[in-house]
Amino acid sequence: MAKITALYADENGEIFFAAGMSGAARLGDDIVRLTEDMLIPLPDSADLMFLPERLAVGYDKKGKLSTLPGRAVSAILPAGYTRLLMPAFRKENGASMLPLFGYTAVALRKGKLYAAALYTDKNDKWDPLRYNTRALKRLVRDLKQKFPNNRLVAHLANCSLEWHCCTAQNLFYHRWEAGIPVSPTCNANCLGCISLQPAECCPSPQSRITFSPTTKEISELIVYHLSEAPDAIVSFGQGCEGEPSLAADTIAESIRAVRAETNRGQININTNAGFTEGIKKIVDAGLDTMRVSIISAREESYNAYYRAGYPLENVKASVRYALKHNVYVSLNLLYFPGFNDREEELSAWLDFFRELPVQMIQIRNLNIDPDAFLSAMPKNLGKILGPTAFFQSLRTAFPKMVIGSFSHFVKNP
Repeated sequence: MAKITALYADENGEIFFAAGMSGAARLGDDIVRLTEDMLIPLPDSADLMFLPERLAVGYDKKGKLSTLPGRAVSAILPAGYTRLLMPAFRKENGASMLPLFGYTAVALRKGKLYAAALYTDKNDKWDPLRYNTRALKRLVRDLKQKFPNNRLVAHLANCSLEWHCCTAQNLFYHRWEAGIPVSPTCNANCLGCISLQPAECCPSPQSRITFSPTTKEISELIVYHLSEAPDAIVSFGQGCEGEPSLAADTIAESIRAVRAETNRGQININTNAGFTEGIKKIVDAGLDTMRVSIISAREESYNAYYRAGYPLENVKASVRYALKHNVYVSLNLLYFPGFNDREEELSAWLDFFRELPVQMIQIRNLNIDPDAFLSAMPKNLGKILGPTAFFQSLRTAFPKMVIGSFSHFVKNP
């Protein structure tokens, strides 16, 4: 048996190992052989799935890439793990687009499953075992009774019970980071938007909020959460909404109302930061932390993914303003192996961080069909450095910048 053995699945989802066939993986458009230094034991809370209309491949004893008699197998990693490589496959003619997941290469090694991943950040608060508990339905019912006329509670209840959103559930568990969605509209049209996709595309994994909550609906929930919850954070800008800064006036008014009642806890915004005037209003109202979604520091690449109604320079201006006003800024770096880690992308990031010394990068596995993503992005000419070299280059150049996966509670942001 090969040291790292390829896997495949049948149509019933049963997984088999391909005896004598070495595991293959994908880096950008390249197919590479899996090696031991790329692999870690499959995390306990990871999921496995097979890829429909995509045949598994592996390397035979002569080093030839061959098709296997079943579907490609993928791991879906829990939060805190960064994918290094994607599953290799051969797509059948007419194959439909894959749903929005972060597909990760997986193989058999020493009789156990291993994934091509890196453990990026430890935070037990996001352990899946802490969510979707038996008590959740009761807690949802109790908060609905406490705020019977608050539409946000009903919306977040659906996010918790139907979509299993962790930040929504934290409001009902009354702990840590709780999401407060505010905006049904957006100023970008991201390829990998998780709340709104064209009808002919892959389905969105959750539904977008359909109303604009009032200042009272927002502020009373924030005061409730920040006043008593441990390590309390509230975050505007959830997966079930558009761009929160488009509701800047309402958010700013809500922040002021909250801070008139409590100075406890941390107010955060997850944003694309493209509407700079809105970000300025929110910062001036007393924002504590800001996490900016971004995929590239190169304008061509940025525009291809976000397809936005604003330029990348607006994002930089928003970050600059937030840093100047003592807001703790992190980047939500959407990571795709074989794209972000190209020479020209790294060069642009080095320039970006020299100009804008953000405190943290939070790495996010980009949930998207690999072929759909690469077909829409610019054809890069630079060499693929690989994930390990990419992250090490950033750590070497900016040793004070934290590289992780989670929003951490900042005592004095």
